[in-house]
Amino acid sequence: MKKLVGFMIVCFCVGAICAQETTKIMTYNIKLDYPKEGKNSWENRKDWITGQINFYEPRIFGVQEALPNQMQYLDSTLVDFDYVGVGRDDGKSSGEYSAIFYNKIHFKPIKSGTFWLSETPEKVSMGWDAVCNRVCTYALFKNKSTNQKFLVFNTHFDHVGKTARIESPKLIIRKIKELNIKNLPVVLMGDFNLEPETENIQYIKKHLYDSKEISESVPFGPEGTFNGFHFDKPVTRRIDYIFTSKKTIKVKKYAVLSDSKDCKYPSDHLPVLIEMSLLFD
Repeated sequence: MKKLVGFMIVCFCVGAICAQETTKIMTYNIKLDYPKEGKNSWENRKDWITGQINFYEPRIFGVQEALPNQMQYLDSTLVDFDYVGVGRDDGKSSGEYSAIFYNKIHFKPIKSGTFWLSETPEKVSMGWDAVCNRVCTYALFKNKSTNQKFLVFNTHFDHVGKTARIESPKLIIRKIKELNIKNLPVVLMGDFNLEPETENIQYIKKHLYDSKEISESVPFGPEGTFNGFHFDKPVTRRIDYIFTSKKTIKVKKYAVLSDSKDCKYPSDHLPVLIEMSLLFD
């Protein structure tokens, strides 16, 4: 009897540990490969960005503005990672990606896809009054050690179209509901080109939590995320976010990473990093 009780206690403890396993998630607008020359060129930033990612060790991260050559570099340099996503201009390899990189040692994608932020999301298209194609890439992941499953969405909203930025969050929330039939934990991240007080962001917050607002630790870093390569100015404009589903994700830490070197930033956006754990009934 004592052996049985001991075995049950061990099983309970192991289950509790698995349930509380933490995962670091990052969203990062890496700035497209432009200008081709100068201090802010991709050639001068690429090793810095991959070094930053390796240092903070996110197990899943989303990128925005990644052109095919940048994707190739990230994929070849970050050897523990694979990715899901396609180029927004042809649904294959042309144009910017809003890809999701994942540590293939720890996670396996069960299902993935990309839809366009438009009236015809299932095909390559430009939506509403946007000035270029915009996409959202998603993946259903399984944690190889715990078998827990969760959904991740990564997007980049238009920076001009007012209607596009009104309709895009509605479309994404609708897609989340369509895809998440088992009520799994959900992470939505990206460059939304919208500040917190806008109705568009408030709409998303009706359905998902802003990870910054529910972080158990005091949020770290500057208020904003867009620096525009202006090292001499405060970073106050917040347009990059990580949202999480309600009741199924606990956010332990939230940070905006303002790393710099020689009075320069590695991108015109600062990456957002959270540490989270999945909660299951």
